[in-house]
Amino acid sequence: MSSARARAQKIILRLQAAYGTPAWKSNASPVDELISTILSQNTNDANRDRAFRALKNKFPGWEQVLAAPTEDVIAAIRPAGLGPQKGPRIQSVLDTIQKERGRIELDFLRGRPPAEVRGWLRALPGVGPKTAAIVMLFALGLPAFPVDTHVHRTAVRLGLIPPQMTADAAHEHLAGLFDPDQYAAVHLNLIRLGREVCHPRNPDCPHCPLRRLCPYARGHPPLPS
Repeated sequence: MSSARARAQKIILRLQAAYGTPAWKSNASPVDELISTILSQNTNDANRDRAFRALKNKFPGWEQVLAAPTEDVIAAIRPAGLGPQKGPRIQSVLDTIQKERGRIELDFLRGRPPAEVRGWLRALPGVGPKTAAIVMLFALGLPAFPVDTHVHRTAVRLGLIPPQMTADAAHEHLAGLFDPDQYAAVHLNLIRLGREVCHPRNPDCPHCPLRRLCPYARGHPPLPS
C-alpha cells in the first residue's frame, strides 16, 4: 500500500470513529437522481428537494416535463435557484435521453462497465464528472467518487490532493486512494466534515476529528478555501 493510500485509510477510520458509517439508501431511479443532482448545483439540499418535489408534483412524468413550456419548468424549480439555466438544461437532458433511447430511462446502464456508463452520462448536455459520479454511485451502484465543493475543499486541506488540482481532476485521484466499497462513506463523511467543521472561512480546526492528520490544522501555510 502506498503512503498516500495508507494515509487515506487513516483518515477514513478517523471519520468513521467520529461520524460512523453513513447509512444511505436511494430508491431514486437513475433519471430522478440525475435531475435531482442538476437541481442541487449552487444550492443546498433543502432547496434542491423542494424544487424536485415541486417538479414531480406539477408533472406526472419526465415526458411531461420535456413537453412542457420551459417557463413552466422554470417556475416549478424556482426554489433551487438559477431556474433560467437549470430548466432548459433539464429539458435538454431529457430530450437527449428520449432521442437516444426512445424513452426517458437510464436503467439500461445498470451492470455496464463503469467507463462506458461514465462516458454515456458525460455526453449528456451539461453533465460533468460530479453529476455523472453521483448517478453512478447512488443510483446505479457503480464505483465512482463524486467530488463537490465540500469534498474538494476538505481534500485539499487534508493534503489528499494538491491545492492546484481541480475538482474535475480530483474525481479520479481520490478514487485511487480508497476502495470502491468505501466511496459512498468517504464522500458523505467529507461532506459532513465540510459543512460542520471545515468551513470555507474560519474552519473550526480545534474541534476537527482529523486535526492531527491535517496539514492545514497543524498551521501549515493557508490553503485555498
